[in-house]
Amino acid sequence: MENNTNLIEALLEKTVDYGKVSLELARLKALDKTTDVASSLVTQMVVVTVLLSFLFFLNFGLAVWLGKLLGEIYFGFFVVAGFYALTTIFIHLFLRKWIKRIAANTIIKQILK
Repeated sequence: MENNTNLIEALLEKTVDYGKVSLELARLKALDKTTDVASSLVTQMVVVTVLLSFLFFLNFGLAVWLGKLLGEIYFGFFVVAGFYALTTIFIHLFLRKWIKRIAANTIIKQILK
């Protein structure tokens, strides 16, 4: 009888250890995924920041150049702003769902990776 009690106690102890290890493994997997997604986002934010800086200066130069061609500097800025207004309307009307789907798929792939 005492032998059965020792076996049951050992089994319970191993079950508790298994539960603790499983919980720790789940925490580490979650940490791994979170770290992977966060590091990917930081890298992408750096690239986007550099790209936006490039585009800003490119647009500024284009606006000044167009302004000189049109006779007044501010005309160039109006032309560039109008181009972006039309582009925004086009994206909103025709490409919004497509962009949303691509962004959602990218996030899901990153999380499930």
